[in-house]
Amino acid sequence: MSSTIDVILPVFLVLGLGYVAAWTKVLSEDAIDGLMRYAQNFGAPILLFKSISALDLGRAYDAGLLLSFYLGALVSFALGFAGARIIFKRAMPDAVAIGFACLFSNTLLLGVPITERAYGTEALAGNFAIISLHAPIFYGLGILCMEIAKSHGHRLAKHDIAARIAQAVAVQPLIYGITAGFAVNLTGIALPSSVQSAVGMIAATAIPTALFGLGAILRRYRLDGDKATIVMICGCSLLLHPALTYILSRWVFSSSVADMRSAVITAAMAPGVNAYLFAHYYDVAKRVNAAAVIAATALSILTIPIWLHILP
Repeated sequence: MSSTIDVILPVFLVLGLGYVAAWTKVLSEDAIDGLMRYAQNFGAPILLFKSISALDLGRAYDAGLLLSFYLGALVSFALGFAGARIIFKRAMPDAVAIGFACLFSNTLLLGVPITERAYGTEALAGNFAIISLHAPIFYGLGILCMEIAKSHGHRLAKHDIAARIAQAVAVQPLIYGITAGFAVNLTGIALPSSVQSAVGMIAATAIPTALFGLGAILRRYRLDGDKATIVMICGCSLLLHPALTYILSRWVFSSSVADMRSAVITAAMAPGVNAYLFAHYYDVAKRVNAAAVIAATALSILTIPIWLHILP
């Protein structure tokens, strides 16, 4: 148990320090926004560039790894949507946003540091394979379902939906880092040592800066909204998704231990702030999703050790 605490506690201490800095106003709102812009627009994309450019693509993109994570996420989305619609009687667009919160794990800011601290840097190949497909697949699914929900039975122009999906994915800075990483990996371009050093310096700042900033950002949101719906989102994110991923990875696809760890730990993360941003963009279920991000992030301190204990 003490070793598990040693794995997760530093991650949440950095996140908590960011929360305290915002609460005590040591950092202004503008400073927090600047910190997150650096993490999202420079630190995290360069970290992904560095990692993907060095990946063994044939080894990292294992079908069992990806199917275990993404099938679990899709079931979590479907049950979250159905629960919001049938049990809590939410409108269709609300239900889509709530389902989106059930599937959109905080793969990078929480999943990567916890996997790295638990199993070492060499264990991150599966994490980065999942992350490289995360935004395109989930934003595509979310936008498609939301446009259908808001159409009220009217015929949708396929090119309009495709344009919305492409635009939402294209404005994600992470996509630039991922694309550049694939370009270097596939072409075999050797970067000058000075460039590699600069990339390494910035990449090393990405996770701690983003964690600190995430803690500060969470201070802005309140734990309001429909409590029962929030409990459902937390259950889908922290328990259902990783449980399904574990079952599929271990007994259906017989994944390697390394792939199982990456898939399950990534699935076990709380919803990221993108779950709130998606709801905010469509102006639906904003309070519920914001509260769910806070509640699930706090509860994950208790649930992550369970998954670390279960995994081989």
